[in-house]
Amino acid sequence: MRLRVTQLRLEAADVVSVVLRSTTGDPLPAWEPGAHVAVTLPSGLVRQYSLCGAADDRYTYTIAVLLVGDGRGGSREIHQRLRLGDVLEVGEPRNNFALTDAPRYLFLAGGVGITPILAMVESLMTQPDPTPWRMIYGGRSREAMAFRDRLHTLAGVELVPQDEAGLPDIAGALAGSPPGTAVYCCGPPTMLAAVEEACRRHPHVVLHTERFTAAAEPRTYHADDGAFDVELARSGVTVTVPADKSVLDAVLEVNPDVAFSCAAGFCGTCETKVLSGAVDHRDDLLSADEQQTNATMMICVSRSAGGGKLTLDL
Repeated sequence: MRLRVTQLRLEAADVVSVVLRSTTGDPLPAWEPGAHVAVTLPSGLVRQYSLCGAADDRYTYTIAVLLVGDGRGGSREIHQRLRLGDVLEVGEPRNNFALTDAPRYLFLAGGVGITPILAMVESLMTQPDPTPWRMIYGGRSREAMAFRDRLHTLAGVELVPQDEAGLPDIAGALAGSPPGTAVYCCGPPTMLAAVEEACRRHPHVVLHTERFTAAAEPRTYHADDGAFDVELARSGVTVTVPADKSVLDAVLEVNPDVAFSCAAGFCGTCETKVLSGAVDHRDDLLSADEQQTNATMMICVSRSAGGGKLTLDL
């Protein structure tokens, strides 16, 4: 889709929201809380951002972007170069962090991880009889925490600025959650790791997470990785993937237009349909069931299982 920037607003220190509207005025595809869209920036960079506007507004999408000074350039481009009236290419919403039915919810947000969480709690509040929920939102400081104006209207939100109150009491929040509570967490890798570890001690809750950056532990190639062939079905070209390169690296040499973003297996931009072959899945996005089907793979990190040939829909 070609969407025009109709509003840029500073939501917190180093966090800007962007409102997008169709250049033709047509309604946009519907979305559910937790959904994200792929945004192609004017430079050609592709980045994934959670939708955080009103889900019942069919004419606009809203995203929020944290300025990452030492990042790979996408956030700097939005903060420093994006202007009202610019037109961006935006993919249809995808949701790997959907809000499932549960008797109770605990939402844990850190920093810009508030974006999908905010859409979830606002959605719950539109229900005639809202499901009980609690949110704990941590940030470096109150000034760095986005959407405080919208959060102040919601009962059940606990703001925890680190410079005032330290880190959120994750263990206490989990201990006080009844059995069956669905825990939704989005934030920096350190927070996600702490929540995952805490939830292992509280098996009565069900954890759902979404990453904005790669896992805290750097991804490395396995010692037993070997070379294998990948056939690109659309072009009929077969490439060899060496032991020390990714499928994405090999594919880009013959097809430089293949879309990718994180190159770390968590954003989904490079997800590719697998036509044949067994995959060694190494991503942080697909569920265990999805990995079992071998229907798709993240070509930036996943490889052939056993060194056999893969055929991809490329």
